[in-house]
Amino acid sequence: MDFRVSPRGQIAGRCRVPGDKSISHRAVMLAALAEGESRFGGFLAGADTLATAAAFRAMGVSIDGPHEGQIAVQGVGLHGLRAPPGPLDMGNAGTGMRLLAGIMAGQRFGVTLIGDESLSRRPMRRVIAPLRQMGADIAAAQGDTPPLGLRPVVRLQGIDYVLPMASAQVKSCLLLAGLYAAGRTCVTEPAPTRDHTERMLAAFGRPVQRDGARVCIDGGGASLRATSFAIPGDISSAAFPLVAALIASPGAVLIENVGINPTRTGILDILRAMGGDIELLNQRDAGAEPVADIRVRASRLRGIAVPAAMVPLAIDEFPAIAVAAACAQGETLITGAQELRVKESDRIAAIAAGLAALGIAVEALRDGLRIQGGQFHGGVVDSHGDHRIAMAFSLAALRADAPVQIRDCVNVGTSFPGYVDLMRGLGLGIEVS
Repeated sequence: MDFRVSPRGQIAGRCRVPGDKSISHRAVMLAALAEGESRFGGFLAGADTLATAAAFRAMGVSIDGPHEGQIAVQGVGLHGLRAPPGPLDMGNAGTGMRLLAGIMAGQRFGVTLIGDESLSRRPMRRVIAPLRQMGADIAAAQGDTPPLGLRPVVRLQGIDYVLPMASAQVKSCLLLAGLYAAGRTCVTEPAPTRDHTERMLAAFGRPVQRDGARVCIDGGGASLRATSFAIPGDISSAAFPLVAALIASPGAVLIENVGINPTRTGILDILRAMGGDIELLNQRDAGAEPVADIRVRASRLRGIAVPAAMVPLAIDEFPAIAVAAACAQGETLITGAQELRVKESDRIAAIAAGLAALGIAVEALRDGLRIQGGQFHGGVVDSHGDHRIAMAFSLAALRADAPVQIRDCVNVGTSFPGYVDLMRGLGLGIEVS
């Protein structure tokens, strides 16, 4: 599936983006391990989160939905999962596989986690090594990539682990494994990362202990208690109409009901530092998460050196930020973002190739990008099957002098089902072939 986007165009209106993917994954996982029925509104019915739901169904968990964003999960308790009839296929869901590895490491049965071609190339050493320190029996393909085979052990042992690289997925994997471990499991972060797992564990009745950069959970103890809440819109998905409004002429969008967890709002801070007119309205709490409506107006952007502290707080939004940087006056420098090398694609390479194909001066660095603002031209961009690359470069046409074609866009459905219709409704001239 390819996108073809007409040049120029105005962006205006209001919209709601799909539910937060990170929260949707964790909601199903913790609800499955809880006692009783949990219900969630705003659940993201994307390919990644549906793969997580299918995995728990295969292990005996009754899940009703999702139906129009509503999903109900009948928890089986921490020790109620059953051996699945075959491998658990996580599709393209890196978050799903890494977090599920932590849960499966503590089960009384063996399991194999597999994924699609893209996921089968993604590194899993970052979770395999600490899980083995906890006593997990885990095997992987050459290069520590999927499939992952986990065999039962007598019991895991809590560890005190210092993350070599900031990663919410690794932190979450170890905290979930810590539910099954003897003693205390602690994780120390080199920089703040998204804290959805910590917030949701507390919502399910198992609060963690935080001391600065160190977060701990005690094994044993109380069961998880079923709970219900509304999942807010995903700020990673909101990034696309947000950037579209900033760079369009004219542009004005209100994005309703977006999660503004402070560990996820790096994109807002970065774009404001570039001169973006972004306002948070109707701020409130929804369940364990802060929520707001985001008003965005077209702005004259300027290049900046992105502060290192903001990078982990916007790691999934850099494809969209890069398109904004290409529309800014002057140079934008992104460093400390080596994590982008091991996403659904090598996003540093994919962003650099896409910008260059559309006439933007760009340099790919080992851990980031140097982007010189300029004029987008028409052309063809290869998304490398990466949903965020595909969506980001569809926005470039708003400032291009000829149509932009993006190849291999089928995986957009993993995080943003309905993307084409939503953006077309705001004024983007996007067609699918």
